[in-house]
Amino acid sequence: MIAAAAPDVLLLTGFDYDLDLVALNAFAGRIAEAGGRYPHLFALRPNTGWATGIDLDGDGRTGGPGDAQGFGGFAGEGGMAVLSRLPLGPAQDYSGFLWRDLPDGLIDGAGLSAEAASVQRLSSTGHWAVPVDLPGGGTLTLLAWHGSPPVFDGPEDRNGRRNHDEAAFWSRLLDGALPFAPPVGPLVLLGDANLDPVDGDGRPEALEALLAGPRFQDPHPASEGAVASDGANAAQKGDAALDTADWPDDPGPGNLRVDYVLPSAGLRVTAAGVWWPEPGSEAAALAGTASRHRLVWVDLDLP
Repeated sequence: MIAAAAPDVLLLTGFDYDLDLVALNAFAGRIAEAGGRYPHLFALRPNTGWATGIDLDGDGRTGGPGDAQGFGGFAGEGGMAVLSRLPLGPAQDYSGFLWRDLPDGLIDGAGLSAEAASVQRLSSTGHWAVPVDLPGGGTLTLLAWHGSPPVFDGPEDRNGRRNHDEAAFWSRLLDGALPFAPPVGPLVLLGDANLDPVDGDGRPEALEALLAGPRFQDPHPASEGAVASDGANAAQKGDAALDTADWPDDPGPGNLRVDYVLPSAGLRVTAAGVWWPEPGSEAAALAGTASRHRLVWVDLDLP
């Protein structure tokens, strides 16, 4: 599927990390066998599965997947990775930033003990700034993240609060409100927010600020396959054509728009879409086998 879509730069989410990137190199080799070559690979250890040694989830035990910085049964589970045909520059990793240090964050009320709040990182997986060297000179910086699902908790809405603040991190960073130099443009904000701005569970305000604010443009990637696959999801309020993930309708949230590629407002977008072929086709079977998430793509006219 990746070889068929043939992006120049690709962010993978939910990809296990290992120190020597053995799995990522092997995966790039499989893509090469299918006709796509990605000589430049990048990944960092994610917060998923990163043991804290304390009872983060408050279940009276330590060492479980809910006691890691991000939910995970082992170190590196479900990380992120960048594959590129273009050279990649030195990245900035913000994944160690503590949740309690986010200005105007929602950690209060999340039900964390004082001990948990003193070590809990904001990123459930990671927040990265990854420079891409352009053929004509200059740099395009990817702002990549993978948000926590805003479910699987109780009335304290710990995961919903964290998911909101993981999106809000980017606005705070670009506002200069954090102890990091704000990345300069041009930028592309991309990743799995695990949040639909209209449907499903979660607190969409921070995501809506990114989608509708002046810094980024939303090219509204769409597909006919998402509409045809919508099924009997009568509760859906948003545009079904914009959906990027295929969950069951009952029980489940149905199709949702949770994956995003948002270029800087000043960049020229020439095309955008979601690689979601219509049901019944050979390509649709390929997409469904690859992931419940569909590949979101944006073409940019860059120097």
